[in-house]
Amino acid sequence: MNLQSMNVDLPRSHAIRSLEGKVSPEEWKQRVELAALYRLVALYGWDDLIFTHISARVPGPEHHFLINPYGMMFEEITASSLVKIDTDGNKVEDSPYPVNPAGFTIHSAIHMNREDAHCVIHLHTEDGVAVATQECGLLPITQHAQAVTGDLAYHDYEGIALELGERERIVADVGSKNCVLLRNHGTLTMGRTCADAFMRMYYLEKACSMQVRALAGGIKPYGVNQGVAEKNAAVTKAAFDGPISALAWPALLRKLDRVDPGYKH
Repeated sequence: MNLQSMNVDLPRSHAIRSLEGKVSPEEWKQRVELAALYRLVALYGWDDLIFTHISARVPGPEHHFLINPYGMMFEEITASSLVKIDTDGNKVEDSPYPVNPAGFTIHSAIHMNREDAHCVIHLHTEDGVAVATQECGLLPITQHAQAVTGDLAYHDYEGIALELGERERIVADVGSKNCVLLRNHGTLTMGRTCADAFMRMYYLEKACSMQVRALAGGIKPYGVNQGVAEKNAAVTKAAFDGPISALAWPALLRKLDRVDPGYKH
């Protein structure tokens, strides 16, 4: 897991040749969307140096997916630098970059068993890890939390995810849920698109931050009236698959184009 021990001479991001026109239009669109997602995660301060991972399925029957080049900061990642691998973790395209083996374990578990999970985000934010470490998990004490608690699963920590046998347990714990607290580890969301996965992560991360602040004073939080959390969960669950993303994602891309447009290379 140490780049120095891998003895890899990594090129600068601007030295990566553009793949536009060299891959299918569908793959290029997915590459651009995923690269934008990496840049947005960095913009919101959710990245963890070169660690953690976001992956997206390449359109087509091959079950290939794109993942970050291990050794590149999220703010550097471009559409062309993303690494394409198969479900066995083998690169199917030449790339000077390795792939984080722990990232492969977690993401391949979801991609291999959830046809609807075209994009998977895994983060190690301070507040996300803090709530994943709290015995109570995510409490439905805020509107943001109620938007995801009905679609939230938990997976117990088994150490750095290098053992492929953990994939079966991840799949069993996640089931049909789209948001996950990886105990003592971090957060994970998935969606049919990069936009859907991002919006779920936005709400999950916001909810975790709000909970950490609410509990910081040592005072019992004020609970919502009975039935309100369930009502909000039912209203928002379906909205994450399209309607919310359709409004917010174009605005996020416009913002990214203003402040950090290099992801499209």
